[in-house]
Amino acid sequence: MNPFPIRLKPDSGHWLTLPFAALLSLAFAATAQTEDLALITTRDLQPIFNGKNLDGWIQRGGKAKYAVEDGVIVGTTVKGEPNSFLCTQKEYGDFLLELEIKAAPGLNSGVQVRSHCFDHETTYAWGNSQINIPAGRVHGYQIEVDHRPERLWSGGVYEEGRRGWLFDLSKNKTGGAAFKFGEWNHYRIVCQGGSIKTLINGVPAADLVDTETLTGFIGLQVHGAKDEGLQVRFRNIRLQDLGRHEWKPMWDGRTFNGAHLIGKGDWKITDGVIHATHAKDEREFGHLVTDQVFSDFTVRLKYKAVKGNSGLYFRIEESGFSGVSGFQAEIDAEKDAGGLYETNGRAWVSQPAAADGKKWFRPQEWNTMTVAAHGKRITVVVNGYQSAELLNDPGRTEGRFALQVHGGQDVEVYFKDLEILE
Repeated sequence: MNPFPIRLKPDSGHWLTLPFAALLSLAFAATAQTEDLALITTRDLQPIFNGKNLDGWIQRGGKAKYAVEDGVIVGTTVKGEPNSFLCTQKEYGDFLLELEIKAAPGLNSGVQVRSHCFDHETTYAWGNSQINIPAGRVHGYQIEVDHRPERLWSGGVYEEGRRGWLFDLSKNKTGGAAFKFGEWNHYRIVCQGGSIKTLINGVPAADLVDTETLTGFIGLQVHGAKDEGLQVRFRNIRLQDLGRHEWKPMWDGRTFNGAHLIGKGDWKITDGVIHATHAKDEREFGHLVTDQVFSDFTVRLKYKAVKGNSGLYFRIEESGFSGVSGFQAEIDAEKDAGGLYETNGRAWVSQPAAADGKKWFRPQEWNTMTVAAHGKRITVVVNGYQSAELLNDPGRTEGRFALQVHGGQDVEVYFKDLEILE
């Protein structure tokens, strides 16, 4: 399933509501996006390379040579030059991209998507570390042409200049073996919302869920190389523009309209921030529950856990000793950030190791959590790190959202910037 449309059952209230026209658009998108990647129509693909010259493209990074020969873009290595990129001047959000690539053995290359290059140094925070991107450095998702014969990860997703490998093909040997050096290879790349999927010569390769960057340019890479004159060729570069997904507020920031409180705890709103507390001597849990029922979605929020245990619940029903039953993306002041727990069910279904949690969780600070649940696939990301993922999960596929304060604990937690990916 693809991790970006939202489907909901209509109900009253103003919490997590969308205009009717938007719902129609999303329903259409959900239908199209559940198709197998190999079956998506190509009737609307349009050339983004004119076959004659490099109008509409700009070179960034190193000074490898790019030329047009017989309708083909030819990139040639120059000894001592760093990674070079021939980039579209136009930026794209959601799209279907097809092209053919022919690379010399030993030459690493790739196709940048949703990428950027700034005139000033830029700092990105990932978990408890940060990455400084120099001025003029191309960075973003790269659909790999991998020259290393011992691993064969062509078609995987590498994030150039930032986090490194996001979806290698160590668990997909068939996909990695589909690319043939010295021959023409067909790439199909589909970016829609938080989903990036690839096929190489008709073989499924990567299936990444990541919402860190939703728009950017497309680029053709010539990797820095020790050898002079290695070549990579690109032809039949065509694209179908599918528009853009954008983050939208999930609530009005002032009231609890569209939601209701159950159990114990104190809930307040101040300047667009929800402040929830709970006393240790009260055993009953407390929840702020949406009136609406949802199935597929991608949402994110910022939270600061001062003390005690909390969580972002989804696909729940109001039942059980704690008041709700269903999935919880873990929020806690000390541990397990971004784990997945099924209340009144299987308990922990994906619990982060303590050492891993320390990489992404910021105690006593604001943390960003993103949850994508589409069909039987669920992914949780905390501060840019994937903290949990379930594939073909047998659990619930619809229900309400809820924010929790845990029973029997002193709890203090803040929530803000609740958003949904339309």
